[in-house]
Amino acid sequence: MGNLLAAVVDSPFPSLDPAKEVLSALGAELRMAEAPTPDAILKVARHADALFVTYGQVTGEIIDALEKCKVIGRFGIGTDNIDIAAATRKGIVVTYAPVYCLDEVSDHAMALLFALARKIPYANKLVQSGRWEMKAVTPIHRFRGRTLGLVGFGNIPQLVAPKAQAFGINVIATDPFVAPEVAKKRNVKLVEFDELLAKSDYVSIHAPLTDATRNMFSTDAFKKMKPGAFLINTARGPMVDVEALALALDAGELAGAALDVMPVEPPPADCPVVGRDDVIINPHTAFYSEEALLDLQTTVAKDVAAVLSGKAPAFPVNAKELA
Repeated sequence: MGNLLAAVVDSPFPSLDPAKEVLSALGAELRMAEAPTPDAILKVARHADALFVTYGQVTGEIIDALEKCKVIGRFGIGTDNIDIAAATRKGIVVTYAPVYCLDEVSDHAMALLFALARKIPYANKLVQSGRWEMKAVTPIHRFRGRTLGLVGFGNIPQLVAPKAQAFGINVIATDPFVAPEVAKKRNVKLVEFDELLAKSDYVSIHAPLTDATRNMFSTDAFKKMKPGAFLINTARGPMVDVEALALALDAGELAGAALDVMPVEPPPADCPVVGRDDVIINPHTAFYSEEALLDLQTTVAKDVAAVLSGKAPAFPVNAKELA
């Protein structure tokens, strides 16, 4: 098993030591691309046995040029930055980490909801600038009796629900792929998307990015939202049209937004939602904790090592297609 090579497209982590430790049992070497560009990726990955990626784009062209690759491991929950169909055609297993940061993202979604609805960042900004004015942050409403609408009801929003319910918030959800009994077990009512928009005081996005969900929140959706509602996005940036969001906020169609993810990261200086008092923006940190990073790297590295050893991975994306 010696002389195995695992190429790394990109890494936001302080180090890749946890992944290296897992792969050391196979005698595998990790080699980082100088940049997440096609040429730089292929320079290290063309003859690699495995490929790791976080945010970089692994296109069909890149996959077609891989000569030895058996497995692509994505450090994350979503896989929209990998051409899964191209990998499947090439016989390459794609793995990911669907359960690594459930506590972190569900906690962060609630933290953003609380900070947004209680106007905590704005109030702090006023005080730091010398203004001690309660009236400036009114109105603020209590949480008990309000309704939270979850767009998507997978692992993360299923943890958001009881956290919100603990504060007396009613929870509804929309998800065409979840059975009603799954929601009922968590005291959550499944509704259609338009009904969720009309009834929710807070809307929190937890769906994957697909062609159907790209710009899911744009002019039409904002006009259907309850006046004074708040939008929270800890899922994927391109699901929210930020130009339309700015216009909706200006028109009073919703009261504020909290975005952990953006369509372009980092956002350009002229992004219309940057610098607004009614918008909270985080630099894509909902997933983060020291513990989550360890879980993430070891989970993905173990699956990559399994495939390289001829074993089945725990979290394959395209297992059925390759069967």
